[in-house]
Amino acid sequence: MRGSDVSGGTRALARSLLDLCRSRKLTIATAESCTGGLVAAALTDIPGSSDVIDRGFVTYSNDAKRAMLGVKEATLAAFGAVSKETAIAMAVGALERAGAGLAVSITGIAGPGGATPGKPVGLVHFAGAARDGRIVSREFRFGAIGRSAVRQRSVVEALKLLTELARGPAKPPVKRPREAADRLRPRAPRTPRRTAGTRRRTSRP
Repeated sequence: MRGSDVSGGTRALARSLLDLCRSRKLTIATAESCTGGLVAAALTDIPGSSDVIDRGFVTYSNDAKRAMLGVKEATLAAFGAVSKETAIAMAVGALERAGAGLAVSITGIAGPGGATPGKPVGLVHFAGAARDGRIVSREFRFGAIGRSAVRQRSVVEALKLLTELARGPAKPPVKRPREAADRLRPRAPRTPRRTAGTRRRTSRP
């Protein structure tokens, strides 16, 4: 995929997300590590985004994650900077500190170095948090596709995650009462029963 195609798709996603948030009166905060502010840049590249974008945190180091987002040292020590747990802590920290309606976080290994056992180049963790208490997380393994490509694809996935949160919780399917369902179910016509081995006798004069 060419860079211009990715850029065009990213811009369309960003514009759609901003329109959705505007209609629902939602604001956004971002917390980025491996993308270094690219998500915030993609959103603020759209004119008029200031009524939706609150702020962006670029927390590249563990010290920054602790100081700016409140990620606990115990979380970083137990799971590492590139983990589901750290991504969730980053998103929740951004939401609390910004006072925004939605927050997204990204932490990963863009490469070419930085891989560790179990955490290859291209591994990226995402998390999203909403003011209503919803928290979602995603893990992607993009592979060693190049530093720029990992970062670009991470931006796209972060925008998709924010869009999912902005749409709100999925509504459960409406279940019909059992009696009503039974009434609506067509019934097969009854056929007269015949008893095997019996014959109707006729009287003789």
